[in-house]
Amino acid sequence: MAEIKKPQTETKNEVLVRIMGQDLLGSKKIYPALTKIKGVSWMISKIVCKNLGLDRDMKVLELDKERIKKIEEALKNLDSIPDYLKNRRNDFYTGESKHLISTDLDMKREFDIKRLKQIKSYKGWRHSLKLPVRGQRTRSHFRKTGVAVGVRKPKTGKKG
Repeated sequence: MAEIKKPQTETKNEVLVRIMGQDLLGSKKIYPALTKIKGVSWMISKIVCKNLGLDRDMKVLELDKERIKKIEEALKNLDSIPDYLKNRRNDFYTGESKHLISTDLDMKREFDIKRLKQIKSYKGWRHSLKLPVRGQRTRSHFRKTGVAVGVRKPKTGKKG
């Protein structure tokens, strides 16, 4: 899974390192670079660096394949972190607390939204109508659907 590759644009001489399916810039430090992976917060990045004994100021490019594999394993097995740091507490189906990363996180979110739509909850209706779910105002925002709210001006074009 761990591979090092050059970006497609030749304007930058930048090396990319692939960790957990995410391309990380080689010039960045490992601590902020890990936060670019979906589901990894600053605290999770700090915990991984501390547990593996990595210097947080080390560049991503300086990592060898063995350390990259250790980072991936540490991100897959985040059972030792406290529950309040996990992003999936008290799962609806299992009741467990988990920490999901990248595509797993996307899939669970998608399944949750489908379940809300299926049981026809208020949040499910709002999702299906593509409206805000958490109580935001809709008069002046969320106009992406093309429906305008307000007074329409009459057409005042003169025929010539």
